[in-house]
Amino acid sequence: MNRATNFAVTAIISSFAFAGVSYADSLTMNDGPQIEKTLMSFDKDFDVKYLNDFQNQKDQPDAHDTAIPRTDEGVKKIQASIKDNKPLAAKLAAEGIRVDDVVNAQQAADGSITFFIR
Repeated sequence: MNRATNFAVTAIISSFAFAGVSYADSLTMNDGPQIEKTLMSFDKDFDVKYLNDFQNQKDQPDAHDTAIPRTDEGVKKIQASIKDNKPLAAKLAAEGIRVDDVVNAQQAADGSITFFIR
């Protein structure tokens, strides 16, 4: 009986450890439609990365950029999603960032977003 109880307690504790794993979204969370949907209601912390040579980055992304460049249409959709989220647009403006300069966005597993700025 003691062995069964120990096993049950271990199983319960293990399930708590894995409960937080579901917090991370799927691998597609940074695909165009999904990130656009996220940006429309995003209200958490964000980081900013500046792309020194945006035109070159589109053709030859640097490893430290970590985000696959978006098409021109994808960039416009991301910008439109940010503009629809007035509080987010205001936060970016407070940081001195114009929405029209945002060329990409990437969400991390903790829910934060990194904006890539030209």
